Amino acid sequence: MGKHTDFDWSLVQVFLAVAETGSLSAAARRLGSSQPTVGRQIKALETRLGAELFHRRPRGLEPSNLGQEWLATAREIETNMSRLSLVAAGAQKQVEGTVRITASVFMSHHVLPDILADIREKEPAVEIDLVASDDTDNLLFREADIAIRMYRPAQLDMITRHLGNIALGLFASESYVRRKGLPRTVEDFMSHDLVGYDRNDLIIRSMRERGWIVSRENFVVRCDNQSAYWELVRAGCGIGFCQRHAALNAPGIVEIDMGVPLPALPVWLTTHEAMRHTPRVSRIWDLLSSGLVPFVS
Repeated sequence: MGKHTDFDWSLVQVFLAVAETGSLSAAARRLGSSQPTVGRQIKALETRLGAELFHRRPRGLEPSNLGQEWLATAREIETNMSRLSLVAAGAQKQVEGTVRITASVFMSHHVLPDILADIREKEPAVEIDLVASDDTDNLLFREADIAIRMYRPAQLDMITRHLGNIALGLFASESYVRRKGLPRTVEDFMSHDLVGYDRNDLIIRSMRERGWIVSRENFVVRCDNQSAYWELVRAGCGIGFCQRHAALNAPGIVEIDMGVPLPALPVWLTTHEAMRHTPRVSRIWDLLSSGLVPFVS
């Protein structure tokens, strides 16, 4: 870095965003900034360093040799700053502030609203950010304070708690059953209209593991968004899978029992170890745990 040691370290975040997205516009969206602003910041950084950090290619921006060296160091800086932020947040004593929770789209739509309403009643000084996403948000970088996962997280420095398992079932709308009837066997089931995922192969893999020979073409309606998927089943598009607690509370829905056991979804609560005993995070962790008890076994 030579003699230029007095530049704004916030520019490291700008550099990282451009390096990881490959364009000024994508970096601006990530940073909540504008493309011209990001462009000026990168230009200012290159001027201060006296060298180019990026090469302009037809497909976007590519880190130069110096940019590649910077990238490794910049990521270390981001990680260390995130750890400092976690330590500072973990030292807070009041049950107040914001807790950011991430959960799957389906859980966020069909399970968490009532639980969060109860939490807000019990802890009105705590604000809740709910990130409804099927992506894996990074707790280290504070993309969320608490994650509700359907798998055991493998990240280091995490505290996890297995709350139990959510049972799955097969369901169809009453309108569909009136038109097509109820399948009694697996063979009969395979001749029905099935609702599946589009690019996600989870349902296909799970069915094949149980000896059901299926492919994408067996599903006549397909959607990867879990909440939209369930609405397709409710509307009568075909037979689909759903968490039993949510489906059994939905009007006009029929459960299909062919005597075949279905897998269950494990539910894990996860937070960073530096945040676990922060009063606001600890309190919301406990309230989420108790609120989810009726949905797991």
